[in-house]
Amino acid sequence: MTDHEQAPAWVINPHVPSVARMYDYYLGGKDNFAADREAADHILAVMPYVRDFTRDNRAFLSRSVRLVADAGVRQFLDIGSGLPTRENVHQVAQQTAPDSRVVYVDNDPIVLAHGRALLAENPLTTVVQADLREPKTLLDHPEVRSRLDFSQPVALLLLAVLHFVADDEEAAAIVAQLRERLAPGSYVIISHGHAGRVSKQDEALVRDAYKATKAGNLTPRSPEQILAYFDGLELLEPGLVPVEAWRPEYDVLPDWDKAGFLGAVGHQR
Repeated sequence: MTDHEQAPAWVINPHVPSVARMYDYYLGGKDNFAADREAADHILAVMPYVRDFTRDNRAFLSRSVRLVADAGVRQFLDIGSGLPTRENVHQVAQQTAPDSRVVYVDNDPIVLAHGRALLAENPLTTVVQADLREPKTLLDHPEVRSRLDFSQPVALLLLAVLHFVADDEEAAAIVAQLRERLAPGSYVIISHGHAGRVSKQDEALVRDAYKATKAGNLTPRSPEQILAYFDGLELLEPGLVPVEAWRPEYDVLPDWDKAGFLGAVGHQR
């Protein structure tokens, strides 16, 4: 391969950190390489509690998916799904409703390989290679269209993924285009990174670590910016809060000053 040639998208380069594999490392998983661990360790040196709010984000996924399934939704579109771990969307949804259909979307080849192996015997669940930055192409993907009926309610999940879109207007446009396809009765579930009161120096160190990844950036946003993704939707209580404080199983005092994920669930009437 010459210097001018690019490796195909399906080629896994273990020397380039992957945000999905870094996330797996934070969760204590084994599906990561030395480059992922090195980049993640740079971030853990600045914010050692990253592992805590990453686990909290998975718990938010479980609680929100269970709520939506209990409300009668039987279709789930999880964009930027990351590597399979415990309490995946299909596992949570199908515990409540075995007929739930789930489409996972990611552009990381290792995610696709693991996802397809995991889901090989689950006919109601599939994983699709597509890019969040091309929402129309993603929604028109043949496997997405064959699995999901957008004339019926769908739960759209965008968990810990929009902060990898650097441009604020582009991120807002992506959410708007995805929401255009949703039928009344659908739900939008979003978690997004926010910097809290982390020092500018520490925030810069974290963002620099993510510059080495294929995603190329990490852009935390304010609560006001994240809330705008839900404009026109009915925001379920308790609204937009740190994910650990969204309908927790035990009392939690949210710390808005600490960096982490904010999460909310919106209902489309």
